[in-house]
Amino acid sequence: MLLGFPGIQRFRFLIFIFLSMMYTTAICGNLLVMTLVAHSKNLHHPMYFYLTQLTILDILTASDIVPGMLHAVLYNGTSFSLSGCITQLFFFGSSEASECLMLTVMSYDRYLAICHALHYHSIMNPMFCLKSVLLSWLLGFTVTLIQTVNLSQLHFCGSNIIDHFFCDFDPVLKLSCSNTWKIKVISLFMGFSIIVCPFFIVVTSYVYISRTILRIQSNTGRQKAFSTCGSHLTMVSIFYGTLFTTYLFPESGKTIVLRKVLSIFYTVVTPLVNPLIYCLRNKDIKKALKKINIYRFS
Repeated sequence: MLLGFPGIQRFRFLIFIFLSMMYTTAICGNLLVMTLVAHSKNLHHPMYFYLTQLTILDILTASDIVPGMLHAVLYNGTSFSLSGCITQLFFFGSSEASECLMLTVMSYDRYLAICHALHYHSIMNPMFCLKSVLLSWLLGFTVTLIQTVNLSQLHFCGSNIIDHFFCDFDPVLKLSCSNTWKIKVISLFMGFSIIVCPFFIVVTSYVYISRTILRIQSNTGRQKAFSTCGSHLTMVSIFYGTLFTTYLFPESGKTIVLRKVLSIFYTVVTPLVNPLIYCLRNKDIKKALKKINIYRFS
């Protein structure tokens, strides 16, 4: 039993409509970015290829969590079978882990484009892009599969109530009557390798990018160089900021309400904000949008 959002009975229809609109806008926004990249020759570059993979992961995350959340809002809670709960956890964890790795690959792409521009096209060739994407997906799903298989082998008894709106790892683990120290150690190791290590790679990339940009003498050159990575840096800040606050900070310091608010942020708000960031801040995306409008009305 997932309690969802108890105490919002008076506002549940309003909240349901608001979250539904956010979810619909997020899906449409990500599909729009995918369509623009697919049909615009100006966007056939490694950065936008990685962006389409990111939009797929955002759609997967939102579609895995939001329908159940909307049901919980409308009916004051919802229920899952244990296998259904673990399945939801698997797809959520896989998409989040893959997104961590995808953002890391995108930071490496920006590092090469700014710090080693002469070697960019020789390194970021189509085969490298394809391999890096497949590796990100494969690692993300493999790591999460190990976790979910270990979780499914635990014995569950007693309470079956989770004060959340989806099956997250820690709330499900607390329902187990088995000794969970082993799976917690594995989870800590996996989290460090999938979240913390990629984060340090991203930070290191942007340290070198910043040093290279500061060496550019003209202000116009600096602005142009920074604009090529500004959208990605904004996405990284939002994604990792929410992720660290939710999972790496001590659980005792958070209220249940705060945990749910943060969860809404990275399951609904982040998939909504990502396409907006690229559509509003990226000149190439804006040009592709204008071309589509011209063709449609001509």
